Amino acid sequence: MADFLSAYSVQKWLESCPQGYLEDTVYGHKPGEQETELLKSNQILREDAIRTTVQLVVGERAALAASSGLINSAPDEASKRFLATQTLDEARHVEIFTHRLYDLGVAKDDLESTLKQYANPNLVKFAGVLLEKVDKKDFIAGVVGQNIVLEGMAFSVFEMMYAMNENINPKFAHTLSGTIADERRHVGFGENRIGSLIKENPGRKGDIEKMQKDMSYFMLATFADAFRDTQAVDELERIGQERSHARFHGADLGAMDTKEMEDLLAATVLKEFKTRLGRIGLEYQSPQRP
Repeated sequence: MADFLSAYSVQKWLESCPQGYLEDTVYGHKPGEQETELLKSNQILREDAIRTTVQLVVGERAALAASSGLINSAPDEASKRFLATQTLDEARHVEIFTHRLYDLGVAKDDLESTLKQYANPNLVKFAGVLLEKVDKKDFIAGVVGQNIVLEGMAFSVFEMMYAMNENINPKFAHTLSGTIADERRHVGFGENRIGSLIKENPGRKGDIEKMQKDMSYFMLATFADAFRDTQAVDELERIGQERSHARFHGADLGAMDTKEMEDLLAATVLKEFKTRLGRIGLEYQSPQRP
């Protein structure tokens, strides 16, 4: 428990996050960095970026509600303090991705209507499965859903998006890099804290595994919608703009079509789920394919 207290203390969070990789950043990126002119001037690419960023805001709003809601149901003070730092992380994520929508030209008065217009219904259902557990003060299921499933998904999504933007949109890539560091810490907490609680409550495995299966289905449905709806790849080809040939898990993203990218992302996330769930004593449940 001593190592747990040290690794996930408020002091450790201060040193690693606001005094560490976020120091001298503005909304997660370097001062003065802007979205690319191509992204701001091309209506199809701009709308695609808005749609993508809306999903990030929706997901991070769910993470904020979950992490804050889990604080009072945590069984020990160390977990409460860590979840307090995670709540601030999630609030920051909501803010930085919301600010990106403003940078992309969404008026502040139009924020909520834009979120409503573009929010993927399957992502909303994904969040709903998690928040139902949180509302019931089910700490074990809530942390598995939040810190293993939701954060595990976000970690891989952000890594793919970072690879795609590192060389063509440094501002957005820098915004993503800080969130990736946060998610890595959140997933680590989920693995380190929940494993012992699963051992103490083996009867909980069945319903928690069902939650993972349900959330995984809605996640895959969200991916399918997102890659099907994107027009960015076709638009870049139409205007003669070369795509980034960044590599993600050994694959050249610039040489893949959208279905291949969807399959790669889904396989990456589900593989991580299986590994992380195994570490805490749960058996990964394969969802149906949407």
